Amino acid sequence: MSRMIFINLPVTDLDRSVRFYEAIGARKEPKFSNEQAAMMVFSDTISVMLLRHEFYSGFTSKPIADAHASSAALLAISCDSPAAVDEMVEAATSAGGKADPGPKNDMPEMMYGRSFEDPDGHHWEPVWMDANFAEKGAHPAEAAEA
Repeated sequence: MSRMIFINLPVTDLDRSVRFYEAIGARKEPKFSNEQAAMMVFSDTISVMLLRHEFYSGFTSKPIADAHASSAALLAISCDSPAAVDEMVEAATSAGGKADPGPKNDMPEMMYGRSFEDPDGHHWEPVWMDANFAEKGAHPAEAAEA
């Protein structure tokens, strides 16, 4: 079985967050959703767990950060093309998110990325990377020396 990642995000309005994540391409998994949490599936290996604040607080003794005011994580997600990056950001904006809180990453023929914030301020970075560039890596000379 492939390793999976489950990103747990505290949200203030679960229904609004479900609608937002559906708008950007995730599907709600009813088997792992209830009135306190919703599992949003992006792929076979990537899921986002949206947790109401009071439920999220049961998993940590730390206070929940205001993601509108501070940054704790940048959540990057791959896209199949530069156009798909733009489509995701546009969908996020139309669904109540904020477009491009971070700089655009536009390196033609290598990679293209933008960003958006969900309604709770969580910062996402959809990115497309050319397969040949990805295979070589960011530092091909260093890899050859290793």
